[in-house]
Amino acid sequence: MAISVVMPALEMAQETGKLLTWRKKEGERVTKGEPLLEIETDKAIVEVEAPGDGILAGITADAGAVVPVGQTIAWLVAPGEKPPAMAVTAAPAARASSGPQRTSAAAAVQATEQRVAVAPQISPKARRLAKELGVDISKIRGTGPEATITSEDVQSVAKGEGAAAPPGTESLSQVARLMAERTTASWTSVPHFFLVRDVDCGELVAAQTRFSQEMEKTHDAAPTITDVLISLLAKVLVKHTRMYSSWTGEGIRSNPEINVSVAMAVNDGVVGAVIHKANTAKLAQISTLRRELTERARAGRLRPADITGGTFTLSNLGMYRVDAFSAIITPPQAAILAVGSISDRVVPVDGKPAIRPMMTMTLSSDHRVVDGARAAEFLSDLADAIREPEKVL
Repeated sequence: MAISVVMPALEMAQETGKLLTWRKKEGERVTKGEPLLEIETDKAIVEVEAPGDGILAGITADAGAVVPVGQTIAWLVAPGEKPPAMAVTAAPAARASSGPQRTSAAAAVQATEQRVAVAPQISPKARRLAKELGVDISKIRGTGPEATITSEDVQSVAKGEGAAAPPGTESLSQVARLMAERTTASWTSVPHFFLVRDVDCGELVAAQTRFSQEMEKTHDAAPTITDVLISLLAKVLVKHTRMYSSWTGEGIRSNPEINVSVAMAVNDGVVGAVIHKANTAKLAQISTLRRELTERARAGRLRPADITGGTFTLSNLGMYRVDAFSAIITPPQAAILAVGSISDRVVPVDGKPAIRPMMTMTLSSDHRVVDGARAAEFLSDLADAIREPEKVL
């Protein structure tokens, strides 16, 4: 039985995906789980695996095509099997019918075109983008389902009809543009509040050094400070379920898993690569997986599972010598932790000035899900874990 290959939806707000390339040619044999195609979404360039075994056939979308999510773009068939016939639209059927029926169909099409001209179907995302770019939506022909105008349609008109950017303005890729949309939407719609905490990282650094030495003996990947923080963070989250819950629009949803999304810099912006069930993973596993995700992100080879399902985000800019910063929440997550560099500072120890390796943590929380007291308790427990990591790990 033929298996359909569809444009995947990686998030609720995604309307379309851009097909970048097929990794297999039509007529080639495909094995379930091997890379089949690459798509570009508003999050990243993603590598999509084959949903089953078979021979690739019936490709309906070429490289560069923008396809609505859920639409079949190819089939995997058995040897000698033909791909199922694609559904025939009403308009071609009408053209092939008799004279009176053609007249009726033509009238229906004309009426539909008149309705679209008066009130075109347009997604909320595309409407916001059209307003931002100054594009008249009445001049756009929608390519989405039922002629819906998508954000890609708006961008095409903006580029092709001279909604020209001022001189010196850099044009953005789809990933960068939609990342800008998402952060703007989050900042303007999510009630952020921020808590800041300085923490002594002397034991954290010592623990990371010890773990690295031990793992070198077993040929495991040596953990970085980020890896240790991911592990500590995930284990502390177990006691603070609100911190990895989500706002649904109607209430608070408790998520069943602690999936830590790690903010990673890529060419066109930032992508959140997810370490699933981080609270149950060993430090060596987290270290290995985080390195693999980093390599795939930089090479543009992330998979759908790599960027979906995150329930809490960690953003570490310490390697860029940033002392402290506040991060924007990634909906539907309720919080994100921003950590800066570990640097020597003069602090009081037992009533006397001492030089200690300190780090500043800034927690951004969604006030619809988390109140100040809950967020403070979580941050306090995390600070305790960082000061005594051996007790937690």
